[in-house]
Amino acid sequence: MEKYDDLINEALTRVKEIMPWDLSRALAAGGKPMLLDIREAAEFDSLRIPGSINVPRGVLEQSCEWDYDETVPELASSREQEIVVICRSGKRSVLAADVLLKMGFSNVVSLKTGVRGWSDYEQPMTNAKGEELDADDGDVLLAPRLRPEQRKPKQT
Repeated sequence: MEKYDDLINEALTRVKEIMPWDLSRALAAGGKPMLLDIREAAEFDSLRIPGSINVPRGVLEQSCEWDYDETVPELASSREQEIVVICRSGKRSVLAADVLLKMGFSNVVSLKTGVRGWSDYEQPMTNAKGEELDADDGDVLLAPRLRPEQRKPKQT
C-alpha cells in the first residue's frame, strides 16, 4: 500500500521543482509563467502570489480540457506555456504537475515549499481583496491547523 509521501516521491521522478527564489528571479526578469494555484478557494482567497489563478486540485483535470463545466479557458489553451503549479507546502502541487504532464502539458514545474516558502522568502503576497500581506501575515495564515484527532494514534 502506498502512502501520500510515496505518491509524491514517485511523481517527483517526472516533475521538476523550482525554489521560490528561482520563481522570484524569473518574474523580476520579465518571465510570464502561468502561476497555477491548486489550493482550495478559501485558501487562495486568504493569501496568494500576485498574478496567480486558482484552479482547485479537485477540478484540475476538467479545468484543463475544453467542453466541461469546470473548463478554465486560460488553462485549457496553454499546453505549451510555462506553468508553475503552487500549493501550500509544495506537495499537492507535485501531484497536480504530474497530472498536467500526463495530460500533455509540456512545460510544467512545481513550486517547492509552496506559498509557505514564498512567504518565508518574504516575497509579495495578496488576499482576495487585493490587500498586500507581509511574511508575518503569511506565518499566521499558513500555520498548520492539525487537530488532535488528526494525529496518528500512538501504539500501545
